[in-house]
Amino acid sequence: MPKAKVAGVGMYVPKNIYTNCDLTKFMDTTDEWIRERTGIEQRHFADRHGESTASMGIEAAKMAIENANLTPRDIDFIIFATLSPDYYFPGCGVLVQRELKMKEIGALDVRNQCSGFMYALSVGDQFIKTGMYKNILVIGAEKQSFVLDMETRSRNVSVLFGDGAGAIILQATNEPGKGILSTHLHSDGNGAEAVAIYNPGTHANRWVKEPVADYEEAEVGNQFVSHKMIDNNQLWTHNDGHYVLKRAIVKIPEVIHEALCANRLTPDDINLLILNQSNMRISQYVGQKLGLEEEEVYFNIQRYANTTAASIPLAIYEAYCEGRLKEGDLLCLSSFGSGFTWSSALIRW
Repeated sequence: MPKAKVAGVGMYVPKNIYTNCDLTKFMDTTDEWIRERTGIEQRHFADRHGESTASMGIEAAKMAIENANLTPRDIDFIIFATLSPDYYFPGCGVLVQRELKMKEIGALDVRNQCSGFMYALSVGDQFIKTGMYKNILVIGAEKQSFVLDMETRSRNVSVLFGDGAGAIILQATNEPGKGILSTHLHSDGNGAEAVAIYNPGTHANRWVKEPVADYEEAEVGNQFVSHKMIDNNQLWTHNDGHYVLKRAIVKIPEVIHEALCANRLTPDDINLLILNQSNMRISQYVGQKLGLEEEEVYFNIQRYANTTAASIPLAIYEAYCEGRLKEGDLLCLSSFGSGFTWSSALIRW
């Protein structure tokens, strides 16, 4: 049975940089307040016109395909992870296929937020192992700036996120000891509403104790988005950050140990740990919990903020370019996010 190896990497971030000080023009916050709680110093925001989640993913994909010495026609399958698609439907994967003039291959979209890339990685890994595909393009991309409420009432959420894209090529290999060793996925829907954009949606207040949507008086239709939702500021992201933090610092070390045990390895075997870049304090805590040195944990949240599904592939690209990933190194990936969903993977580089 072949294994899946990372054969190419790529990334893209928009040119527009907003520092913490820039955000003080829109809301009551400070550079010190943001840095102390998150480690974030700046973030990139996409152009308001002409730049989309899919277009950023396409740029990262071009780089990854070239890095793997392939052409778009060599790709067998596309997996696109995002919480901010260009359209409510269809998904972004088909837009990549169209723009890059690929063959009429399959395109799958994954909606698992901060764990989106990890779930996409796991799906791609299984397709490679079964021999169904040989070159899979996996993209994580986000244009979150479009759904941020840049006012003081939402500052606890809006200071956290940025835009960007990362991509990898998964390729079949029979090289001994190389590639994805295992992936591990989990979820707990009891935390589903802790981090969520409630509206627009079709839930009709089904899952919440207190109504989160104001529907218009209508027999049918006109319920997806109402004027009341807009007037009552119900279209923005809800984030119970403290609750998320408490679960993340338990579940991330737990799922990493699950991966290590499955492969008869220990934390001492890890050469580099990359978590989804949601909070630098979480990454530092997990690194310490595993007994890793500071240089064995990768951070780039200070430059890009939380790019959600893009954060892990973006970090993989930068770590590779900086020489932090060498052949034979053991790379450990892990994520925790909305859903709740969490995951881990071990890759022999």
